Order: sequence, then structure tokens, then C-alpha cells
Amino acid sequence: MPDGGNGLPSSDLMSELLLGMRLRGIRYHRIRAVPPFGFGFDGTTGSAHFHFVANGTAFLRLADGTVHPLEAGSAAFLPRGGKHQILSSPDIPCPGIPCEDIASYEAAPICDGVSAVHAPGCTEAAGGTVIFSGCMEFQLGGMQGLVRLMPPAMLVGILSERHPELLPVLSAMEQEACGQRVGFAGILARLAEVVAATIVRGWVECGCGGASGLVEALGDPRLARAIGALHRDPGRDWTVAALAAESGASRSVFAERFQAVIGLSPLRYATELRMRLATQWITQDRVPIDTAAQRLGYASQAAFSRAFKRVTGRSPGAVRQ
Repeated sequence: MPDGGNGLPSSDLMSELLLGMRLRGIRYHRIRAVPPFGFGFDGTTGSAHFHFVANGTAFLRLADGTVHPLEAGSAAFLPRGGKHQILSSPDIPCPGIPCEDIASYEAAPICDGVSAVHAPGCTEAAGGTVIFSGCMEFQLGGMQGLVRLMPPAMLVGILSERHPELLPVLSAMEQEACGQRVGFAGILARLAEVVAATIVRGWVECGCGGASGLVEALGDPRLARAIGALHRDPGRDWTVAALAAESGASRSVFAERFQAVIGLSPLRYATELRMRLATQWITQDRVPIDTAAQRLGYASQAAFSRAFKRVTGRSPGAVRQ
């Protein structure tokens, strides 16, 4: 399976490996505020965050203090979530202008999963800044390791020049957020998921920001063939020799190259891949534990449970709850 040129993974391979991508909104807020304002987000563990500025301007401050300006029509995706703030000015919080957690504001339900938040003193007639924010479940299936390589915040303003297909989607979001036509909240939620998925795709197509390890391996034709085969059939009883045969290299050369690039042995990578898939199947798809064990090639549920706990530190039953 060839690379895509310049050492980047081929688009066919990445498309195949990213088939497990899941983006689903957990809760959304349509926020209207007039400056000065500050909203804090707790960074729910294991969840991504998305922010779209439909009208006005705002600033995104990350936990490390990095500040990103957000103009009208721009969006930000935080793949690992984390505590952060949306502010009218980078000087906030300051005396007399606190930064309150978004959960502390009174929220009026608009539709399932979407609520309206009006900052004190702000009304529909007052105009002001309009922001559509969401907490999302973000899974990449067997490629979940890529999430750790992503930057803390991915900004649409940067990617839209390379991916102009985002512009009409962002324009539609702006119209829905400001126009408030019938069903606008549900449409905004779906458009947010499209934009977030497009941001992720753009990052992958640009070489994953120059991240090493897995991305480098996918740009190596021999390693890419073995990794692609492993992801297509994770339940097969893989051996180092079988994976080396897929790559077209000798067993020793393949194992050494794989360890050097990925940082894991081939069989350790295979085990971790199986457990990432199992976690998604059990927690998100509600697949029975014994079915997940069978899909992944384990002779018994007990053997699968032992392997799962060895890798994740928890039993499949505890993860499912």
C-alpha cells in the first residue's frame, strides 16, 4: 500500500483506518452575551469541545494560558477537551468581571441536548456576541492513538484556506445561529459535527501536524501494509512472521523497524488496538462482552477479560457501567 507522496500516508489507507471515527454531540449551548463576558468550561474527561462564533468576536484561552482570537464565522475544536475559557477580552477575568463556569448559568432548553444561555443583561434585542458551543463524544476506533498527537486546539480559520468546502458549512451555521428559524438548534448540532469531522480530516491530510510515530509508520509503505492488514482483521491470530509477510520484509527487519518507529512491538500494538476497539464496542455500541471477545479472536471471555484488564487497568464489566 503506497504512501501519498512526501512520506505522508495514502488517502485510501487513512480513509480505511478512520472508518471508526465517531463524533456525537452530548450537549450544546447557544450563548448570547454582550462584552465584557467570560465563560469557563470544565473540560469533561474523555470528551471533545467545539466552539463556533456566529456573531461578534471572542477569545479562546487554554489551560496553559495560550490565547486564540475567534472572529465571526470561525470555529475551534478541542479534541481532548480540557479546561478552557471563552472570553470577550484576553484580560478577563479581572476585578469586577469574573469568568463563571457555563454550568452556573441558567439554561433554557431549545430542543433535546441544546440549551440557550443569555448572560446577565443580554437580550435577543441587544444583539451582542453569539456563540454555539458543544461537548462531544469523540472516538477514532482503532486509531484512537491519533487523538494524543493532536494539538490542544484546532482552528477552522487556519484550515479553511486549505479546505474551502468548510466555508459554506460555516456560513450555514452562522445563518442558523443568528436567524433562529424553526429547528435551528438541531441543524446547528449536526453542522457542528460535520465541521469538527472536517477539521480532523484536514489535520490528517496535512500530515497530522508533523507528528511522529504512527503517522511516520503510515507513510512507510512496508509498515503501512502490515498496519492496514492488522486494522482490517484485528481478530486474526497475528504473529510477527505473519505481519512481516504482509510488509514484504524479513521477520527481524520488520520487528526492528516497527519498534523503532511506533515505539511498541508489533504484538503489543495489536493487543492495544484490540482493546481500543473493544472499549468502543462495549461502551458506545453496547456490544455484549462475549461478542466483543469473539470478534477479536479470543477463545473465551475469561481470556479476553484478562487481556483487557492488563492493558486498560479495568475489567470490561467496569468499563461498561
